[in-house]
Amino acid sequence: MNIIRKQAQELQELADQFPVIGILGPRQVGKTTLAKTFASTLPKQSLYLDLEKPSDIQKLAEAEIYFNANKNYCIILDEIQIMPSLFPIIRAMVDEHRVPLRFIILGSASPDIIRGSSESLAGRIAYLDLKPFSISELSQSENITVNQHHFNGGFPNSILATTQKQSLRWLDNFIKTYLERDLPLLGLTASPTLVRRLWEMLAWQNGNLINNSAIGKSLGLTNHTINKYINYLEGAFMINRLYPFSNNIKKRLVKAPKIYISDTGLLHRLLRIQSYDQLLGMPVIGGSFESYIVQQIISEKPSDLDVYFYRTHAGTEIDIVLTRGSRPIACIEVKFTSTPKITKSLINGIDDLETNQNFIITPTLGSYPANKNIQICDIKTFIDQYLHHM
Repeated sequence: MNIIRKQAQELQELADQFPVIGILGPRQVGKTTLAKTFASTLPKQSLYLDLEKPSDIQKLAEAEIYFNANKNYCIILDEIQIMPSLFPIIRAMVDEHRVPLRFIILGSASPDIIRGSSESLAGRIAYLDLKPFSISELSQSENITVNQHHFNGGFPNSILATTQKQSLRWLDNFIKTYLERDLPLLGLTASPTLVRRLWEMLAWQNGNLINNSAIGKSLGLTNHTINKYINYLEGAFMINRLYPFSNNIKKRLVKAPKIYISDTGLLHRLLRIQSYDQLLGMPVIGGSFESYIVQQIISEKPSDLDVYFYRTHAGTEIDIVLTRGSRPIACIEVKFTSTPKITKSLINGIDDLETNQNFIITPTLGSYPANKNIQICDIKTFIDQYLHHM
């Protein structure tokens, strides 16, 4: 199935301006497919090098000579984090012959983990984040439901698998490969068994405030070590930390971030949940649904909106706060129920943040007003009718 990624248009816009485009995202999310599909539309030819292939690495034994000999091509370098030594050479090549789209670099780690990329290529590179398929992208297929997307996640090989068994098998192998090969390649030297235990503990805390001390005590590790490992998991796009909004709020606020596994398909495999029906009967369903909604909003939001949560020590809490700059735009509560109630906590949070657009997102299809400034709707309606117009 050929699903058009929403980043394709942004990629074209960036390519008209920048000599280097960095497409970043987890493994198997579709970076190579996006880059190759885009390159096939260019007026100039392209070259593709996979830095996990010894034969392609050999071509770059004298990288400066290779790049100079092919300076009129668009050179695609896949898994760039394996050879961070290329960044200074790319910078020099761009400075000698600065034209749009000399290089497309693909990486399975953030710029902080890809050592030297931010410094070496500052002013020459634009980054594009590629996440698992969003619900809007999957709407191109009439065969995939929101429930399937919620349970199987958005990785192409999981959500597009022919059977549920194939989807679960792929996710299990993806987790195993990340632990045993990919994270060590990024410099995380901890044992895969230990990191898996940490990842599973984070899955059980999904949607809650992260407690490094409790995790460290369980694993026999210091807070510093736990934070280091979590930074690696976040840098590899396996988890997200959602931070509290605090600008100009004269309240005692919670300062700890909330933790989310970055894809609900991975979340459910880490929790050993076998089916959507089984998920429905478990107490983690609320956190799972909240995680799914957070992921979809982050994937679909306009670039000038930021995502936070809000919580005071007095007990007021808002699951998601959308801001533009330092100004709150919308408060969002996530409820896995067909009969949502407006809580005092939601009303107090709206009063604190002074937002005019407020929502309760539920699994039930449709949209209707709960009162004059709170709308109840499903995630697809929220994205199509509200989020894209904020």
